[in-house]
Amino acid sequence: MSINHKNIPYSILELASVGAGFSPAEVFKNSLDLAQKAEAMGYTRFWLAEHHNMISIASSATAVLIGHIAGGTEKIRVGSGGIMLPNHSPLIVAEQFGTLGSLYPDRIDLGLGRAPGTDQVTAQAIRSDRMRAVYQFPEEVGEIQQYFSEDNADHQVRATVAEGIEVPIYILGSSTDSAHLAAKKGLPYAFASHFAPTHLFEALHIYHNEFQPSEHLQQPYAIACINVITAETDQEAEKMSTSMVRMMLGVLTNNLDYMQPPTEMNAELRELMQHPAFQRMLKYAFIGSKETVKQKTEVFLQETGVNELMVASHIYHHEDRINSYRIFSEIMKGK
Repeated sequence: MSINHKNIPYSILELASVGAGFSPAEVFKNSLDLAQKAEAMGYTRFWLAEHHNMISIASSATAVLIGHIAGGTEKIRVGSGGIMLPNHSPLIVAEQFGTLGSLYPDRIDLGLGRAPGTDQVTAQAIRSDRMRAVYQFPEEVGEIQQYFSEDNADHQVRATVAEGIEVPIYILGSSTDSAHLAAKKGLPYAFASHFAPTHLFEALHIYHNEFQPSEHLQQPYAIACINVITAETDQEAEKMSTSMVRMMLGVLTNNLDYMQPPTEMNAELRELMQHPAFQRMLKYAFIGSKETVKQKTEVFLQETGVNELMVASHIYHHEDRINSYRIFSEIMKGK
């Protein structure tokens, strides 16, 4: 299989991971530097996640960070991967992204998900009625679409900065529920296979088989997210991955900590990576040299048939992360 960036776009999901010894300001500076370099490397989008009460992830004020990244780049699309809608008022989301769409025309994406992006106690602190909002997710997506419509000018409640502004909406999912919604609404669909791969193929099957063309999209458009850590050699990439392994262990054991510097891969970490929980979560973590990652990526594209790849990475050293994304861009360009 020949991979060509002209028919398989590739993008970045940025979590703004906070390494030990780094301040949020340094993390945000590095995120912008990555976005600028990704733009030059041919990446299509630079999406920012939404997480709360996690010391290892700084992407909590997603709309603010999108403005920061879009303001420092020229052409790469910048968006949310995603806005966790039950945490927010649809009106406020429409106003924020309508504003971003006006400031950066034809460059802003609005990815919407229904997970909390945090623990339940924090989710309750964010929005006390969020469980009602979870069940009303389809209706609230519709509300946002209405606020962006020029037809909303006659309504009593308006997001005037959003009316008529072109901000594409993407439905995000980590199970099968949102696949039904994306298909019904005729919207593009992005699946979080970088941490929840179990239902990837079932969700893609549902999305493609139930898809109904809309004014937004005539054919299904599916994005899948993978983890990629690549370097000049398999051994070097494996060492870099120890930061991610320790970070994932903290998530699984609810013992969250800053992302730690890489160490040599040892027997204990290798055994840990064989644990079923790790195997499930990191099924699509492609770690290795350029050739190793290329082979795994080609198999993934063949098996899934997705229209676009989105890449996440937890790499401690900024220079290593830039290099990993550079190598992956060369893979996708067929170099």
